[in-house]
Amino acid sequence: MTSHTRDKIEGKFHEVKGKTKEVAGKLTGNHTLEAEGTAENIAGQIQEKVGQAKKVLDK
Repeated sequence: MTSHTRDKIEGKFHEVKGKTKEVAGKLTGNHTLEAEGTAENIAGQIQEKVGQAKKVLDK
């Protein structure tokens, strides 16, 4: 698996995991969990963009 594909897959995974944490934090009133979810979601989006950039640069 190429590094750009791996980055895109891992980024999407972290986005979904972060969104799940966000929702769980909102439902339970746990602001720390909600903030962790937001941060992980954003990190996943960044990682996915890095994968897209690597793909463009490899061509």
